[in-house]
Amino acid sequence: MALTMTDVDRFESSRPRLEAIAYRLLGSASEAEDAVQETYLRWQATDTDRIEVPEAWLTKVLTNLCLNQLTSARARRETYVGEWLPEPLLAGDPMLGPADSAERRESVSYAVLALLERLTPSERAVYVLREAFDYPHREIAGILDLTEAASQQIFHRAKKHVAEGRARAEVDEAAARRIIEEFLAAATSGRTEPLVRLLTEDAVAVGDGGGKVPARARAFEGAVAVATFMRGLFKPGPAQRALAGGPVDLYITSANGGPALVAVVGGRVFGVMCLEITDEGIAAFRNQVNPDKLERATRQWAATDHGTPLLRLF
Repeated sequence: MALTMTDVDRFESSRPRLEAIAYRLLGSASEAEDAVQETYLRWQATDTDRIEVPEAWLTKVLTNLCLNQLTSARARRETYVGEWLPEPLLAGDPMLGPADSAERRESVSYAVLALLERLTPSERAVYVLREAFDYPHREIAGILDLTEAASQQIFHRAKKHVAEGRARAEVDEAAARRIIEEFLAAATSGRTEPLVRLLTEDAVAVGDGGGKVPARARAFEGAVAVATFMRGLFKPGPAQRALAGGPVDLYITSANGGPALVAVVGGRVFGVMCLEITDEGIAAFRNQVNPDKLERATRQWAATDHGTPLLRLF
């Protein structure tokens, strides 16, 4: 069915919100774009004159497409090579969506997106719609074909799971930058002790290479293990340079609203390391090096000016 310009405009005005919802649900920008495009095709095929509230209709279609995707993704991730981490989005990416409240900023943080992987698809959907986009439970119930009471119960359960994984308070941006600079100085010193002092006792380091870039199949756990790994990761050597394909420029920036190190090789984003920095120290390093999950970051990086790198490795 041919859409009128009004129908097209109505969809396009909803696209940023739909993409932001889909990204939070799927943890993948490319899959979010595909889900939004499929929503458009369904919008195109329906009789839009019979749709009383287009925003609600589009959100329902998109959310259910994402739920189907999440169900199949669980099976695919069982065969995924190594750890699976979300696709990071650099500062300014419109898919990050609204950031006008602490809840909305928190909902797209890399740490929370990683925690959302522990939720069931329905828990994730209710959490995202309520916490990130402030949908009332009455509307969420209609979107997911639940009762309002069930939506409330699912949300409280999901929020509890997320809160349990986010027990520490994070530091502000200025403090985070100072700690990252201290971390880089310690990591390139060749010594483990100064690194250990910057970490929490239960610090973890996780890498996602997707089977295309070497990354440990399991996370490093504990301050000493993480510090030892970081010391080796930042140690100059022919193996590291061969893996990267050239000198690596490091920049401190923001990804998913939180502190991050971006590694750039010849203008291409080679890795994005998201750091979880708390008032007790660095609690987690989540390092995305799967090239399939860095294409969008590379495009965005090329379109903006970043000045000189903080550090050049190898």
